[in-house]
Amino acid sequence: MNIAKVDLNLLVYFDVLMRELSVTRAAAQLSITQPAMSNGLKRLRDLFNDPILVRTSDGMTPTQRALQLQPVVRDAISRLESAIQPQSDFDPLTSERTFRIMASDYAESTLLLEVIRQLNHQAPNITLDVITPSDVTYHDVEHGKVDMAINRFEELPLSFHQKVIWYDSFSCVVNKQNPVVKHFTLEKYLKGQHIWVSKTGFGVGVGIDPNEVQKLGWVDLELAKLGKKRHIRVFTRHYHVALQLAREQNLIATLPSRAAKIYKDDSNMVILEPPFDIPPIALKMAWSALLQHDAGHIWLRRLIIDIAKELEK
Repeated sequence: MNIAKVDLNLLVYFDVLMRELSVTRAAAQLSITQPAMSNGLKRLRDLFNDPILVRTSDGMTPTQRALQLQPVVRDAISRLESAIQPQSDFDPLTSERTFRIMASDYAESTLLLEVIRQLNHQAPNITLDVITPSDVTYHDVEHGKVDMAINRFEELPLSFHQKVIWYDSFSCVVNKQNPVVKHFTLEKYLKGQHIWVSKTGFGVGVGIDPNEVQKLGWVDLELAKLGKKRHIRVFTRHYHVALQLAREQNLIATLPSRAAKIYKDDSNMVILEPPFDIPPIALKMAWSALLQHDAGHIWLRRLIIDIAKELEK
């Protein structure tokens, strides 16, 4: 096949079709008509002598040949986009761009508040759209519909770029009147009543079964290694709720230390070191290869890392 005879626009069509798995959505993405997109798919099938997308009970499904071609075509388009992008096309002072960031409640409370403060000074016209983990899928991040995901991830797709923002230890937060405060031992910890805070990653969250230790996360897994189990009274997905409950009730909140420090100046609260070892967690940011060379995205990533370093001092 002579590459000079190939309409390279077809590769763009292929890339979008493989992301959307829908002729209608692909046409909308490229701002062309549905018949034009259908014709593009027909030409792709002729070009590769393969159906590319086949209608099944699950919708349009890629063929094996299409799945083999997808990373090759995506890489080629990404390199071309990077090569032709102007080197100085992003000015934070004048940009009116909207960045969409998926962030956990923990990341919002400990990191993004300061990011927003800095944006007010450095990029006054930029808008930050913060989305909860349950509103986002890996698909959204992979395809650049969400600029970045900031959370604690156990694993991420290999196609994602990622960077550790910081590591965090754990602390226990209690009301100063809570009887566990004096001589805070493992025995007292286990006799107390506890608040569990979600470690949700992507996708819609589901209810928690207190007996499924493997799904409860870091704190309960470490207790299980000791042959112990805590009495969880409240399950919540929000750190501020956990902290407020610990402040107003005789409940113990065991959570990352940076979140615990939100209440460090509250005279009614006491922050204690857990009476057993809990490995530190890593807060990471992850983003699509599609945005790796985007000038505005590069600027935002650097800003977040710089702020994280300042907060660690």
